[in-house]
Amino acid sequence: MEVLDDEVLVESDNENLIDNVIMLEDDNVGGDATIVPEVGMKFNDEKDREGQRRYQKGASLKPQPTIQTGCKARITASSDVRGIWRICTVDLEHNHKTSPSKSRLYRCNRELSEHVKRRLEVNDMAGIPLHKSYNSAVVEAGGYENMTCIEKDCRNYVEKVRRLRLGEGDAVAIQSYFSEMQARSSGFYFSMDLDDESRLKNLFWADNRSRQAYKEFGDVVTFDTTYLTNKYDMPFVPFVGVNHHGQSILLGCGLLSNEDTYTFVWLFKTWMLCMHGKAPNGIITDQDRAMQNAIKIVFPNTRHRWCLWDILKKLPEKFGYHVDKSSIFSCIHRVVYDSHYVEEFERG
Repeated sequence: MEVLDDEVLVESDNENLIDNVIMLEDDNVGGDATIVPEVGMKFNDEKDREGQRRYQKGASLKPQPTIQTGCKARITASSDVRGIWRICTVDLEHNHKTSPSKSRLYRCNRELSEHVKRRLEVNDMAGIPLHKSYNSAVVEAGGYENMTCIEKDCRNYVEKVRRLRLGEGDAVAIQSYFSEMQARSSGFYFSMDLDDESRLKNLFWADNRSRQAYKEFGDVVTFDTTYLTNKYDMPFVPFVGVNHHGQSILLGCGLLSNEDTYTFVWLFKTWMLCMHGKAPNGIITDQDRAMQNAIKIVFPNTRHRWCLWDILKKLPEKFGYHVDKSSIFSCIHRVVYDSHYVEEFERG
């Protein structure tokens, strides 16, 4: 952009001059008629110079040139002191073929519909991979050529909304409460994971009693993400151990915005930092792939075992049709719960 006396010159190297025509909305050119731009045409706003192009806040008026082709197609316009724009030079000749049907792929033309946004959020909360959500949207739209966005747009949107789904003022209330707890007890520990816009994504906390209990009973830990998920749309994840009385003891808690490998890695690292860098000898979880990946990264020397309940709950699914399912269930439970040695279990 150049400022020359009372005029501002704007040069556009954008290839988005579909079929060498643009839409001008101005009294001087007859409303919404589709015409070829000519030197001397005037319009009221720089946003009108390339049809329905939408500018983001703070976007440059001089897009980057097409380096791959060196295309010289451009329009130069100037603005007077009244803010009226006038086309100064026009060059509509491309040195390559144009593809009007692909104009939807330009960043300025891509957009996510509210329906697609909602679908992405729901599927993300359900743990459905993004590429499957995108493929589903493509099928629903009737093909890639009918999509108004690309997979990268969907991925960027999901990353943007992956934060704790809290009510208004909840994040401030949480931080205030934890700060008060830390002031009352020096052993209270909490950590807040924020996104690029300083919004709360993940949260971990543990009181001094949990930290001290881990020193004595932290050899085996169970970890579960199913609590409260359906009611509050966010996983509450407690670290639980067992004391010398066979009682469950709390060893830390977390609230997560997502259940992917990155989130679990953050949580496990934060929890181990809280517990003075001591990893458990064993950890018991459900059969979640992202969780397994995170355990290999953060706890490489810890024995990872699947939760027995998650395994046994599949018995009705596997044997539900069998005529002797009752006796089968009884035998399996006896072998699982009453075997004291590996050999005894294998024989059973």
